[in-house]
Amino acid sequence: MFIVFTRLADWVAFSLLGLSADSKLGDAVHFFVEDVTKIFVLLAVIIFLIGMLRTMLTPERIRRMLAGKRQAPAYGLAGLLGAVTPFCSCSAVPLFIGLLEAGVPMGVTMTFLITSPMVNEVAVVMLAALLGWKITALYFGTGMVVGILGGLATDALKMERFVEDYVWKIRMGQMAEMAVDRSLRGRVAYGWQQVREIIGRVWLYVLIGIGIGAGLHGFVPQDFFARYAGPDNPFAVPFAVLAGIPLYSNAAGMIPIVEALLAKGLPVGTVLALMMSITAISLPELMILRKVLKVPMLAFFAIYLAVAFIGVGYLFNFVLG
Repeated sequence: MFIVFTRLADWVAFSLLGLSADSKLGDAVHFFVEDVTKIFVLLAVIIFLIGMLRTMLTPERIRRMLAGKRQAPAYGLAGLLGAVTPFCSCSAVPLFIGLLEAGVPMGVTMTFLITSPMVNEVAVVMLAALLGWKITALYFGTGMVVGILGGLATDALKMERFVEDYVWKIRMGQMAEMAVDRSLRGRVAYGWQQVREIIGRVWLYVLIGIGIGAGLHGFVPQDFFARYAGPDNPFAVPFAVLAGIPLYSNAAGMIPIVEALLAKGLPVGTVLALMMSITAISLPELMILRKVLKVPMLAFFAIYLAVAFIGVGYLFNFVLG
């Protein structure tokens, strides 16, 4: 299915630009062209299809679905809703306030906030194309477990006392329902609107990610990664998680970097730990959450996820090793 992108990259890198297939620059340019075309086409198709489906799922409906539910089923539902609704960082604060105001327990709210950046449908589909459905299913399952356990721990430790005081005083009005034409034509129009809006927000991160991936693929020697982050280094997974915290990217922007690192021989668990760290506990994410969480809760959130990602990384390396 992806051979057309490979052939296009062959033509651009080796015929149009005249680069050698054996050169580092030729290899890097070929990787960049192939991944730019492949990932943007995949993004457009995935976002369009999910955009049509998402006409039935709005922030207000998420509030109604979670509010009033018995606590045990609510954790699982919050995890699933987080997985299929990858709201961006700018949505984290109003969603957090809205869920709490609607009566959703703190732990259930945290389950939603953990799974939303960590596991989303774009990452799942693109990872499946890269790694296969079995590994992707394991990734999805572990992400759900991490989110649910994080919510349970939040409730058990009574962490709601570390939410900023103003959050409890806010009486948010109803989030406006999405005015979408429910006809097929309306859903198609909304799907294309989502493609334009989401790609308009993430295209730069995707290009940066592909550029980094191309550089790693073409210019960084394989023995560099084997030495510092290969399977023989027992501390590679914690190092990957710590390295991801200062960085920022969305899941789509991380896919080409994941692809390049895997091609260099890094273990799947180490690479996924880096990906999860960058998308879920990066400094920009933590700075946004600081608006609603006091320092103890923010520290708990970051430390819990870091430990969880390290455990997931070791688990993948053990299972797939």
